[in-house]
Amino acid sequence: MPSGTIKSPSLAAPSPSLDKPGGPRANPWLTLIAVAFGLFMVGLDGSVVAIANPAIGQDLGASTADLQWVTNSYLLALAATLILGGKLGDRFGRRTFYLIGVVGFTAASVAIGLAGSIEGVIAFRAVQGLFGALLMPNTLGLLRAVFPPKKFGMAVGIWAMVSSVSTALGPIVGGLLVEHVNWESVFYINLPFGVVALVFSALVLPQSKNTAAANGKFDVPGVVLLALGLLAVVFGVVKGETWGWTSAGTLSVIAVGVAVLLVFGYVETRVASPLLPMRLFRSPALTIGTVITALNFFVLLGVIFFVMLYLQNVRGFTPVEAGVRTLPLSLASVVASPLGAALTDRFGPRLTMPLGMTLQGIACFLMLGWSPESSYAAMWPPFIALGLGVGMVMASSSDAIVGNAPVKDGGVAGGLQATALQIGGALGTSVLVSLISSRVGSTLTGELTSAGVPASAAARLREAKDAVAMGVAPHSAEMPAPLRAAVAEGSHLAFMNGVHTAVLVAGALCVAGAALAAFGVRRTPEAARHDG
Repeated sequence: MPSGTIKSPSLAAPSPSLDKPGGPRANPWLTLIAVAFGLFMVGLDGSVVAIANPAIGQDLGASTADLQWVTNSYLLALAATLILGGKLGDRFGRRTFYLIGVVGFTAASVAIGLAGSIEGVIAFRAVQGLFGALLMPNTLGLLRAVFPPKKFGMAVGIWAMVSSVSTALGPIVGGLLVEHVNWESVFYINLPFGVVALVFSALVLPQSKNTAAANGKFDVPGVVLLALGLLAVVFGVVKGETWGWTSAGTLSVIAVGVAVLLVFGYVETRVASPLLPMRLFRSPALTIGTVITALNFFVLLGVIFFVMLYLQNVRGFTPVEAGVRTLPLSLASVVASPLGAALTDRFGPRLTMPLGMTLQGIACFLMLGWSPESSYAAMWPPFIALGLGVGMVMASSSDAIVGNAPVKDGGVAGGLQATALQIGGALGTSVLVSLISSRVGSTLTGELTSAGVPASAAARLREAKDAVAMGVAPHSAEMPAPLRAAVAEGSHLAFMNGVHTAVLVAGALCVAGAALAAFGVRRTPEAARHDG
């Protein structure tokens, strides 16, 4: 096992009880296939919605703020309850709560398509997030319970590959469905995945839980404090772009959330059966793996968000064409996830986490060379570097978190990993978009005038900086053709200024993450394996 491993009880020990051997439920690889169905469904849903949002807005008459809540309601519900979902699985049965999550997530997906109003879509997205929080952490908890330590790393590598590929395929699948069917089909597609996941999982998944904690008092104060703290932090993050990152509202909400989380941490050290055992963080590998997981998805989701804006709004590709052009990212992650797992098993996360973060940093710095007219030859190398880095970090950090937790806490560790992932993704999208918007606001007028737009017109067009920050040039059919061309040129150059600022910051964070992983995880892989 990777460095920093906490010695885990045997799978045959009474604490993490399993179904008796025999039949398909004795096969850990069937367990992996079963949880892959549910994981793929959640990963795909997370990235197809961005493609569907414009069509949802047009069909339901939704405002930009409404569309933000289509994403935010899901994110808030998910982030606030992921650790609870893992804890419920550990205590009462991971198979049980995984199946409940699959059924609820599928039903909520269908309800979103049938809602008929933006309010209904937002409400059912929150319900979808709650059931996703039961599903996601228990996928890793189930794997931790059934795979022996020597094979767990490879299982996590395949798990990471499924997660990475489903996220990267979202824009392609979503683009095809929105263009050729309707936006509702983006959610209806979860129905066949959900049915297959439910039937197959019911047949092959073993039951596992922490029987030692089953008779203890449930940590209700911990549940309330953690949910309130995470809600406040994530709400502050997602509203930071709108309110301003230095505004009193943003800083106050995030500060309140952090304060509540600190109280939560104190309370958890004082209860007999804590929701999130603080002893888990005694493992340097687990603690650093949590930070790196958040940073991994900060970069991945933040970069994918503005890359899709660049490909569609600046380069003029359709959603499907844009999705196809990001295929190298998906293919690279397919290769990197099992490779990262194998390297982690052999050398420990001290090698693979820094290597993955370095690759992502290289991808970000390569994007500094992009322009509004860049050829595809300039695009695919950073896509490959990003996919390799994300896949490698996903495998090694997941193994560092869940693999370094005792089997009895596998669900909680899975919830911790998924929470870090969601918060990192929320921060990435919000912070990088905010950086782009700020840079566009400061350079738009100058870029427009340099492109040939009269100074008076350029000053008026500055009011359209929010559209330009999304890659949209604010010209109209009434403008003379030369003026339209100049507005498009200046707007796209201002957008690229914002992109360059965003990738510079993301790249610097990758370098910092690589250094943290390289110097923070110290134990040798051989010692870790002996502990396992």
